[in-house]
Amino acid sequence: MRQTTAAQLAFDELDTPLYDTTFVVVDLETTGGSPDGDAITEIGAVKVRGGEVLGEFATLVDPGCPIPPQVVQITGITTAMVRDAPRIEAVLPGFVEFASGSVLVAHNARFDTGFLRAAAARCEIAWPTFQVLCTVQLARRILPRDETPTVRLSALAQLLGARTIPTHRALDDARATVDVLHALIERVGNQGVHSLTELLDYLPEVTKRQRSKRFLAADLPSGPGVYLFRGPSDEVLYIGTAVNLRRRVRNYFTGSETRTRMREMVALATRVDHVSCAHGLEAGVRELRLLVAHTPPYNRRSKFPKRAWWLTLTDEPFPRFAVTRTPAPDALGPFNSRTDAAELAAIVAEFCGLRTCTTRIPRGGRHGANCPPAVVGGCPAGVSGRLLDPTEYAPAPRLVRDLFTGVGDAPLHTMSDRIETLATAQNFEAAARLRDRAVVVVRALRRTQRLAALARIAELVAARPDGSGGWEFAIIRYGRLAAAGTAIRGIAPMAVVESLTASAETVLPTHPPLHDAPPEETALIARWLHQPGTRIVRTTDGYHEPRLGAGPWLSWVERAEAAARAD
Repeated sequence: MRQTTAAQLAFDELDTPLYDTTFVVVDLETTGGSPDGDAITEIGAVKVRGGEVLGEFATLVDPGCPIPPQVVQITGITTAMVRDAPRIEAVLPGFVEFASGSVLVAHNARFDTGFLRAAAARCEIAWPTFQVLCTVQLARRILPRDETPTVRLSALAQLLGARTIPTHRALDDARATVDVLHALIERVGNQGVHSLTELLDYLPEVTKRQRSKRFLAADLPSGPGVYLFRGPSDEVLYIGTAVNLRRRVRNYFTGSETRTRMREMVALATRVDHVSCAHGLEAGVRELRLLVAHTPPYNRRSKFPKRAWWLTLTDEPFPRFAVTRTPAPDALGPFNSRTDAAELAAIVAEFCGLRTCTTRIPRGGRHGANCPPAVVGGCPAGVSGRLLDPTEYAPAPRLVRDLFTGVGDAPLHTMSDRIETLATAQNFEAAARLRDRAVVVVRALRRTQRLAALARIAELVAARPDGSGGWEFAIIRYGRLAAAGTAIRGIAPMAVVESLTASAETVLPTHPPLHDAPPEETALIARWLHQPGTRIVRTTDGYHEPRLGAGPWLSWVERAEAAARAD
């Protein structure tokens, strides 16, 4: 269940309409074509918004060197004309202030912005991170070649009816570029391009078929949630999450989507369903559950959503490791592959003294007599070929259970001591191999113990700031998200908490360590809880990990991993 409150738009959910976007159209005249070796001789700029001119900026600039004759012939700007003009270090701060907070536009923007950045670097002036729009690129994207074989400013100004004729002087050319920009924007308005984001998305090349499906995103909300692309037989093709559903889905129909698989998926899609969510955590959890339910073909991680392996002890007089699908209360996992689980089992068995042969041995039976020769040697030293004493063997499985549940970490100390011994004996390669194996063990232990610590709690209510003075809430029961909601600024948060708790999903405990909670879901919740600012509102049990678990070994693991990278 989800508690709904009044909607509040975040900054990244807003698309600036083109009529409300401030553009500063700039043009430069220079002594040559290289930003590194040449200099600016004139800057002209026009600030516009909604078709209205808000201001103009124009000045000659002393380049500090003679202007080449061929450049004088093109621009008409002579060395004498710029002799008393200000230097660029005096002009540039004023231009940056004039253009601040706007979208920078230029005809062949790479040329103009390259000179401006180079000048800022030479003057040791911080160059702002402008959003840049190039009218050459825009014209090539919008106008067919049979209508205009060239996209020179003079040709476009004539074709599109600019009121100012370009003259190779900065302000005249900037004014002409303003008219060209407005005419090009008018051309794409009837194609559904009405905001700055849509205009920037329009620039990359995209097929007409892909763009024609933009209507699939038209009715989606602007809040967080999960989206589902469906195919011609109503099958789910792809599932994803978004902070802003409409914006994210719309990107699939623009040139910003370059993945071949996704373009293929979009070509098949006939509609987009969605599930609105209170915040990112709920969206992530619902995505995981939907992936399991639908296994969509275009989600890479959904091919085997239910596949997980666990490492557990067999139920026999002399236990050994078994890799299973079903975890026992003291199991270790989950592992993505059976091989990963088996490799870790071999490491732990070595340092706990657990037998590794696959022959089932009855109580009081002789070990070794019936074991294949290839596996007898894999058993603990001194055990093969004689009667197994239950009392003598008992410490091995007990060490494993204590290690997995965090009751004891003696095997980790044994590994650490062995590494130190090998290093002291200058057997560095063996020490490094054992170090890397020990890191794998600690990481696996921490993962299980962290998830189990959360899954054992009957109910945990947590909150974290939403960044706008409000709160995001999560009701967690036995490692599953039972409810999610928000309280915007000005809403009493505890009233929302009580409502969420009362309507939350009922979750019953089943089998430790995770009580049947999906491991990926519990891991996602655990990461959310560990984000800065998250607070526990209340909990039925203390949220803690075992004192002798893998947690205290994380600093050792970080040093070991740093050493491995340095090898």
